[in-house]
Parts: sequence; structure tokens; C-alpha cells
Amino acid sequence: MRKLSLTLIVLTLLTLSACRFSPSSLMFAYTGEEDLLPQIRGMGQLAANVLHPQPRTAPDVPVAHAGVNPFGINVFLEQEVEEWKREQSLQMIADAGFHWIRQEFPWEDIEIHGKGDFEDRRHEPHRSAWEKYDHIVDLAGQYGLEVIARLSNPPTWTRADGDARGTYAPPDDLTDWGDYVYAVVSRYRGRVRYYQLWNEPNIYPEWGEQPVDPEGYTRLLCEGYRRAKEADPDAVIISGALAPTVSFHPGPGPALGMSDFVFLQRMYDAGAADCFDILSVNDYMLWSGPTDHRMRPLNINFSRPVYIRDIMVANGDAAKPIWISEMNSNAVPEDPNIQGWGAYGWVTPEQQARYAVLAYQRAMEEWPWVGVVNFWFFKRADDSERDQSWYYFRMVEPDFTPLPVYEAMREYATGLTPTLYPGYHQEDHWVLEYEGAWETVRDAAAVLGAYRRATAPAATLRFAFEGASLTLVPGPGAGEVEVSVDGGEPRRVALAGEPVRLAGRGRHTVTLTALSGTVTVDGLIVRAPWCPSPWLILGAVGLGPATIYALIRTLRRRRSQ
Repeated sequence: MRKLSLTLIVLTLLTLSACRFSPSSLMFAYTGEEDLLPQIRGMGQLAANVLHPQPRTAPDVPVAHAGVNPFGINVFLEQEVEEWKREQSLQMIADAGFHWIRQEFPWEDIEIHGKGDFEDRRHEPHRSAWEKYDHIVDLAGQYGLEVIARLSNPPTWTRADGDARGTYAPPDDLTDWGDYVYAVVSRYRGRVRYYQLWNEPNIYPEWGEQPVDPEGYTRLLCEGYRRAKEADPDAVIISGALAPTVSFHPGPGPALGMSDFVFLQRMYDAGAADCFDILSVNDYMLWSGPTDHRMRPLNINFSRPVYIRDIMVANGDAAKPIWISEMNSNAVPEDPNIQGWGAYGWVTPEQQARYAVLAYQRAMEEWPWVGVVNFWFFKRADDSERDQSWYYFRMVEPDFTPLPVYEAMREYATGLTPTLYPGYHQEDHWVLEYEGAWETVRDAAAVLGAYRRATAPAATLRFAFEGASLTLVPGPGAGEVEVSVDGGEPRRVALAGEPVRLAGRGRHTVTLTALSGTVTVDGLIVRAPWCPSPWLILGAVGLGPATIYALIRTLRRRRSQ
């Protein structure tokens, strides 16, 4: 019996290492645990996954707004009094390879004193409340960064009882909220395209000193969506980031709220599907690393968005992506006197640096339905909060001294070869490099409404991919292209509106050159290599010996009768 179990375990390790990993890193690669005993326990929990239905993620469904540069970061630039600090922040962020900043545009800091009043009279001299935010948007453009504008935090005047229900409580009249959204989107039309409406509406205290309310949040979301689209039809609306929580008590009160799964389903039941373009979640590495593949709905780990994706697919929303608004692990010093110490887990600065890189890597390689992943966060304006655990999610010190995670992310993001991994990718994916004469054609018959068309011979498309195979999905028309893989001998491929296989298994660089006729690109499909799921193998390892042992005992019992 022991020999059989050992043989099965060895076979498991060999199989999994052939798929992707070496035996030495196998257990961390699947459990996100660093120490041996938690790794062994985690492998056992993975084996138990075979007993449960697995989430449906629809990896081969085309998804809008997923093929974007994934590198984003949270900033608090509105709190920097000195303009040079805002600029240095954005310069360091751009130098580290980030493409997005997630910046709050607090309602209470823009329409401060009353309805329609956009003058800041809290200081002398008085000034436009827009001035600071105009500067942030201008600086972002200067450094080639796109802005995700988070709209939240109603001013006191929007509630008849003032701040009695908390400073984050929604306004009494959603028309006031809609007017604020309209004002912001109108002002930045053409410069900001992505707007996030609220933050963490499913937990305390982000909905104020009152129970969270998925139906109430959906009404707020839909009003904001409608008014944003009125101001700018090209605006893309992101739902408020759902906080990962297993609480089933709607609050109010610390550590209370509503499960993100339940909250999201109730949003869908209330009609939220028509009121956002991108679903947002927060995804922290609290008590295990980003490679934790255990699917346990009552425990929070980095795999939690997989369940969120399953809920989206079940509600017919598979064509929308998930963007991760906040991601990181907590490098708080080992000091119990720090408020909230251990509430967000604990890692060393070196682990934090390694985990951040692995988190981006996993999102790109395994989750084709995820778009931007926003690191939480760049820096605070000063160190007055260093007695609080959440302060230690930072990437640099208030004086701009880089921490190990900054250097790790800079090295990774700036040295990365952008690659298409398994999934259905659109023609505007950030990895694709078009050269020469190409145009975007809007067509309702195209996948997600558009495709690319070469307007002259010799127009080229270059990219890298990694997977079992690569298939081109062309748009309408017939043409001929030349395809070269890894710089090898080119071959001619005819396009006639049907998918065409271009390359096989492995990691390759592909160059596609238009030769004649109508050459179009409507999508690219990278198939995943076959690899048995870890829980299937581990389940076999765990159940196989038990089954054989039971059979042997049954046979012996029958012989003795």
C-alpha cells in the first residue's frame, strides 16, 4: 500500500513538472504557501477540489476591454500640496513601466460648498476646485499615462442629516450624484475615458454607517452610467470595486459587509448588467501568495476573481472583463503595536516584491478575461499613518525612496516581452504591433463590433504568443498574407473569412504581412496546452490508494466467507 502511494505521488510530481513546474517549486506554484506544512495542507485542499463543481470562466469567449496594458497603480495625487511631488510621482510611475493611474476625484473636494458650486473657498486665496484635478490629468497625459477616475465621497450637503450616516454614505437625491458625474465626464471628455463609480460598496464603511445595499448601489450605478454616457458616449464605466469578504452580515460595523458573491448576484438581479462596461474587484494576497490555486469560497485568496467570473458567465455577461482595482500584499513590520497588525497578513519586503511580479504574471498567463491590475498603492503624502497596518502596502516612501517592490516591478514591466497567452484576443490587443497602412473598421457583424483592415500591401502585424496553437480570425473579404514564425521561411496563407491556423505549440514570434486582396484581423485565438488539472491529479493520488485498499479488503472478506 505504501509503495503504491509513493509511486502515485512520484508520478504526480513528474506529470505536473512536465506541464510547467519543477518538483522543487511545485507546492508553492499551486498553494502560494512558503513553508512545508502549509504546503502539504494546501495540496490536500487542492485534492479536495475534485469533489466540487469548478467555476466556469469561458476562457475562449471574446471579451471587450480585456486586451489592455495590465500595469496600473493607485495614487493619491490630490493629497500632494506641492505640484513637483505630483510630477515626480508620475515620472517614477512611468519609468517603472506602468500605463494607468487610478486616481480618486472626490465629490466632496470638487463640488464642495453646495450644488453647482465648483469654487474652493476653504483657503485663501479662493480658487477653482477643478484646478488640482486639471493639473493631474495634464501631467498624466504628459507622461503617457491613462487615468482611471474614481468618483465617490459625497459632500455633506448632499444628505439632509449631514455626516450622521458617515462621510461615505450615498446622497439623498441621486440626481445630485448624476449631475456630479456629468460635470466630471464633460470636463475631461477626450482626455479621460475610464470612470469608476464608487468603491467597495459591499463593505463597511464604504456605504456609510448603515447596512450595505446592493439594490441601492445598483440604482446609484445606473444613474451614474446614464449621465456619464450623456456627457461622453465613448466613456467606459467601471463598477465600484467589490471587496473580497466572506461576511454575510450587512453591517454597519467593522469587519462587516456582504459577501462579494451575494452582493454581485443581487446587483445582477436588480438590473446592473446594463449599467457597467467593466466589472471591478479588489484582489489582495492576504495569507498566501499569488500562486494559490485553491478554490475555497469561504476563504479569501488570490484566486477569488475566478468565482466572480463564474457569476458573470452565469448571468450572461461573459463578454465583459474584470479589472482589479487594488492588488498587493502587506509588508508591515513585525510590530503588534501597529494598529491592525496582521489584519492583512504579513510578508517581508522581499516577498512583497516577488509576489507583485507573480500576480501580474498569473493574471496575464491564466486569466484572459482580466484587463488592468492596479497595484495598491504608490505612496502617501507623508508618514503620519505609519502606525497603521494598511500604510505598508506602499511602493515608495513619502520622500520617494523606492522600496524593493518598486525596483522589482520596474525591472519586470520594462523588461517584459508582451505576449499573447491562451484565450480569445481582439484585434486591438495591446500586445499587437501594427506597422504600415491599417485602419479600424466599425462593423456590427464583427466580433465585438470592429476589426482591422490593411489598406495597402506590405502592412505588417508582429507579436509573440505562447500556447498550444495560434489561430487567426479574419474579418470579411478575401486576401493573402505572408506568415513568418520566429523569423523562419515565410509561407503564404489565403484568407477567406474563416479561421486559419498559423502556428503550433510553444512560444513563438509571428510576423504577418499583407500581400494582396482584403486582409483583415478580427481576433486571435491561442489554445492552452493540455495539462491535467492539479486537483484531478491530486484527487487521484489521494483517492487511488484508498480505492485499491477498499477493493483488497472486500476481496479478502469475500474469500474468508
